[in-house]
Amino acid sequence: MSTIAPQAPAPRVARKEATDRRSSAQRSPLGVRVGVVTALAVVALLWLAPLLWALDTSLKLESETTAVPPQWIPESGFTLEAYRSVLASDDLITWFVNSTVISVAVTLLTVLVSALAAYGFSRCEFRGRGVLLALTVAGIMVPPQILIVPLYRQMIAMGLVDTYWGVILPQLVAPAMVFILKKFFDGIPRELEEAARVDGAGSFRIFWQIVLPLSRSILAAVAIFVFIGAWNNFLWPFIVTSNPDLMTLPVGLVTVQSTFGVRYAQVMAAAILAGLPLIIVFMLFQRQIIRGVATTGLGGQ
Repeated sequence: MSTIAPQAPAPRVARKEATDRRSSAQRSPLGVRVGVVTALAVVALLWLAPLLWALDTSLKLESETTAVPPQWIPESGFTLEAYRSVLASDDLITWFVNSTVISVAVTLLTVLVSALAAYGFSRCEFRGRGVLLALTVAGIMVPPQILIVPLYRQMIAMGLVDTYWGVILPQLVAPAMVFILKKFFDGIPRELEEAARVDGAGSFRIFWQIVLPLSRSILAAVAIFVFIGAWNNFLWPFIVTSNPDLMTLPVGLVTVQSTFGVRYAQVMAAAILAGLPLIIVFMLFQRQIIRGVATTGLGGQ
């Protein structure tokens, strides 16, 4: 007759331990939780202070923007005069349209080119593959400012200065995005592609109908980061365009600042309008942006 006592099932014990840990975490001291919330509130306030000050300044009269001491609430009340003055200029609308067209074009083409290159590195075996991949990774460490002069000379030789394509084409090269997509494609099971090949699918059909649908999350994250970078890009559009009808918002804001001089309300109003699309993008795609920062490591970009 056996004298060994029956043991409790392991899953039940593990579940009980996990429940106990959650309960102990929930019973953390009130002072600790209050301290954490207070610290987060202070950090958030410090981060939002410049944006709030810019918004507050844009809603003042020009005569009150330089008041000493500074006042959050002006004596004459808030006004939209600065926004009316900025929007009365047709240039701002033109710059907004240019930024939208260029940013959307750069985003679509960059995602397409990067995805094709990443799929080639991930699935295709060809001579020089390792060298090209090493050069692509090395390109991540090259500061873009170093390439300004060679790229500008190329645009002159191709006759693309002061054109949309002159602004768009040099921004399509994104080694970091190629590397990120390549690592993601490496994780897609090859069995899915092999099953499609048995059914007669070619490489491009597999790429469009199998790989891309499975990569929607990473493609969305990459597209959002590319769009934000293209919208905020100042240096290259500033160098390659001199025609006011082709300027983007970041370049046009410098012109606004030079034209308005010390009219801080109008400068801040133009800056708020320029940043408004990015705020909308963040509000609409907040979950994808946070997931993209976690999965791609682009939080410091």
